[in-house]
Parts: sequence; C-alpha cells; structure tokens
Amino acid sequence: MAVTEAELSSKPNPARWLVVLVPYVWLLLFFLAPFLIILKISLSDTAIAMPPYTPVFDGFASFGTFLSGLDFDNYVFLTEDPLYMDAYLSSLRIAIISTILLLLIGYPMALGMARAPTTIRPTLVMLVILPFWTSFLIRVYAWIGILKPEGLLTLILQTVGFLGPDEQVQIFRTEAAVFIGIVYSYLPFMVLPLYSALEKLDGTLLEAASDLGCPPWKSFWLITFPLSIPGVIAGAMICFIPITGEFVIPDLLGGAGTLMIGKTLWTEFFGNRDWPLASAVAVLLLLALVVPIAIFQNQQQKA
Repeated sequence: MAVTEAELSSKPNPARWLVVLVPYVWLLLFFLAPFLIILKISLSDTAIAMPPYTPVFDGFASFGTFLSGLDFDNYVFLTEDPLYMDAYLSSLRIAIISTILLLLIGYPMALGMARAPTTIRPTLVMLVILPFWTSFLIRVYAWIGILKPEGLLTLILQTVGFLGPDEQVQIFRTEAAVFIGIVYSYLPFMVLPLYSALEKLDGTLLEAASDLGCPPWKSFWLITFPLSIPGVIAGAMICFIPITGEFVIPDLLGGAGTLMIGKTLWTEFFGNRDWPLASAVAVLLLLALVVPIAIFQNQQQKA
C-alpha cells in the first residue's frame, strides 16, 4: 500500500525534533544560564570577599530567605548616578553613528562586488574577510601606530607636504579614532550580508527598468535598495549590537572623554570590584538590546 507524502509529513520525526532542539539547548546553556547568574549577582550586596558579593541563593530549601534577601539597590543607584545613563546614551550614539558610516561605506562595496564578473567574486569576498586572518587585537594595536601623533599618518602627511615638520595629527585618543577603529573592524560584518542580498538580485529587473526609460539612480531606489533591505537590516544589527558593548577599541584608541558602557563595565568589575553593580549594568544593557535582537530575528525569519 503506497504511503502519501501528507501521511509521511504527519508522522512524528525524532530527527527533526532533535535538530530543532539543538539551538534551544545551546541558548539555554550559553545565554540563559549565564544571564541568570549575572541577574542573581546583580541582586546581591557587595562584600570584601572572594567572590566580592554576598550570595543570595543557597538552595531551594532557603527559597523564602532568597526572596527576602533580594536587593534592588544596585538598580536604584544606576538611576541616581548620571554616569551610567551617560555611558548608555554615549554607547548608543556611537553605535548608531558607526552603523550609519558602515552602511554608507559597505553598501557601495557590496554593490560593486555583486555586479562584478562572476569569475572574480570569490576573490573579492576573500579580500573582504582577509583581515580576519589576523588577530583583532593586533589590528587595533596597528591603528595605534598609525594614528598616534608621531605615527605613520603624521609621517605620510609631512612627506607629501600637508603638514609642516613640527606639526602632528591629533586623532589618537579622540572619539574620531574610535570611529575609525570601529568602522575598520566591523566593515566585513556589514559587507557580507549586503553582498549576499545583492548577489541574489535579478538583473532582468534593472534591464526592464532601463528599457522603460528609468534612469539608473531611480532604478536603484525603486528596485535595488528595496530588495536589499533584508541585507541592510542584517548587517546593521550584526554591527550595532556588538558595537554598543565594545570595550577594546574605545579603551585602546579612545581617550578619557570617550564614555562607553563596555569601559564602564570593565571598571566596575575589575577596577572597583563591584560585581553586583556591574552585573546590574550588564542586565540593563542586555535588556536595551533585546529590541534590535528581536527585530533581527524577525527579519531573518521573513528572509
């Protein structure tokens, strides 16, 4: 007796459920569990001990004591001290500006790659991901040698005559240096999703628009850009989310006036050793990023 396709699809498939279960187990182990640990620490009190906080949960037998011992003072303190709100807002501002710069630079690159001859596209993709072959930290340190007052950039500008012998470029330890480092480091993460979306674009649509008298700039805004929106959203979210919590680049390239939440977290964890307060900062940062993460996941499901 023949079995129809509908009957086969209606039967439970353990392998299919196993495939679906794997990412949820991964999220449970490496996202939810660490988040709950940080949440627990954020509700503790600071203590001169190791670890530097008082435990608030010693087992299910003391669950009532656990609930009565929860301390929300750390979250209240974050609302009272303007330093942390300023750090949040500064991080969001830098992340938004950096993402816009990445989009303005990465979109023409991805469009050029997508419209290049098929034979050289793999080479262009390899050139985009080539910086990944070098350590991220080494690449950031290389920018220190380029941007510092006596660095390579000053030497080049002095050689070509744009600067006098005693003049120097004052970019290092400024917010401009942070933007340069962020754009350089995250550019591949913007280009690759855009290239993936633009490569799938049907070229006959542009040919039809040209035959109907549509100028190139208009066909770009009416056809190319709308069809590449999934790539734009994916690239923007992949860049915006980690840039918001970036620590290495502002710490190495930015000055004392560059305020970002990643540096604030590091100071609270390792400088002040105030783990409960630092955990509260991390929890609020994660909650602030839930919205763009949800947008990204929703867009990925539609793609």
